[in-house]
Amino acid sequence: MSRVGRKPIAIPSGVKVSWQAPVLTLQGPKGTQTLRLPEGFSIEQSDKELKLLRPSDEKRDRALHGTFRALIQNAIVGISQGFQKVLEIVGIGYKAELKGSDVLLLTLGYSHDIAFVLPQGVKAQIVQERGQNLRIVLESIDKQLVGQVAAMLRNLRPPDPYKGKGVRYADEVIKLKAGKAKGKGKK
Repeated sequence: MSRVGRKPIAIPSGVKVSWQAPVLTLQGPKGTQTLRLPEGFSIEQSDKELKLLRPSDEKRDRALHGTFRALIQNAIVGISQGFQKVLEIVGIGYKAELKGSDVLLLTLGYSHDIAFVLPQGVKAQIVQERGQNLRIVLESIDKQLVGQVAAMLRNLRPPDPYKGKGVRYADEVIKLKAGKAKGKGKK
């Protein structure tokens, strides 16, 4: 058995689970998520925990067992607590502004501003504190979606390896390269 797949999934208070094969519906204080399980997989529900059961010991079923258990766990955490990614914008003149509730207007050193439309289900907040870099806080109940949006925003201007300017994750460490050695070798 998969070590991850056989672990029970704790259900926090305030989360409702309904299982009608092959669809698992989860409702919580932050929202609702549905997961479609592969054919043959089933859910065993007790008081405050779920167990994912696989149909056989075939290689495909063993691989999907742990994967879908993790997806169910992430959905439960998402609807009860939510997920958050924090991005930092580093660079002189680099700015971010929220237009409405779903459009980020970014100035990242190009000849034009970039209007980034946030997908449904992702909320953004811009935090500017004195002496700190500009931060964009992304929140969602879907772990995959918030991670994908953060990666797309970072990809608009990845951190420069020489000065460190650009869009980076808040906890990301950038190892800066040395620049040209000025006057080296001249007499």
